[in-house]
Amino acid sequence: MPNRKTKPTSPGRRFATYPLREQLTATEPERKLTEGLKKSGGRNANGRVTARHRGGGAKRRYRKIDFKRLKDGVPAKVASIEYDPNRTCYIALLHYADGFKDYILAPSQLAVGRSAGISIQLVAKEGEMVTLRLPSSEMRLVRANCRATVGTLSNAEHQNLTVGKAGRSRHKGKRPQSRGVAMNPVDHPHGGGEAHHTPGGHPVTPWGKPTLGYRTRKKGKQSDRYIVRGRRRGKKKGR
Repeated sequence: MPNRKTKPTSPGRRFATYPLREQLTATEPERKLTEGLKKSGGRNANGRVTARHRGGGAKRRYRKIDFKRLKDGVPAKVASIEYDPNRTCYIALLHYADGFKDYILAPSQLAVGRSAGISIQLVAKEGEMVTLRLPSSEMRLVRANCRATVGTLSNAEHQNLTVGKAGRSRHKGKRPQSRGVAMNPVDHPHGGGEAHHTPGGHPVTPWGKPTLGYRTRKKGKQSDRYIVRGRRRGKKKGR
């Protein structure tokens, strides 16, 4: 599904692209399946900023999503495909035969009354465990009695959108972020110097922890025994 481009009537609209959202069939959510959503602005209970670059943004209502899918044996019909401001994929409103209504994450190609294709591959089954191949190419053992939803999520074109202007990020509740190399040494490990320059060593966070490619998974983690094969990683640039 291609994205929509606008006429370059201003610098912000010259490069911005917008989703067509042709898949959507409803403009208003099911009111009983929504609740109010309060913004924190990145502050904790003491009022101190614990998550930087958050604040402002358009007001939202939270859509209650059924992630567990525990309603078995009751047929359901897809009533509508809707937009959800709290996530990048679309959501589907289900009407069950017993009158119950619920939201689920809409799989790709889902239409009113239609299903979608699979994403994770079932490679092997041995006793109580099955081997799954994930989209990242990692192969992992999972218990055979686990539940899984079938299908890739909708709105895959989201990754191809171009924001185009700062205002669109502010509408999402994202505040500006300054580069470390543009700061003073007291503000960031990358700061200081007479002119712009690269960090020199490995890039780090404002608190000195390595970042950008640095692996943070705990070594010897208990669930490592279920990983049959790790994901493939491409070569770094310049090597």
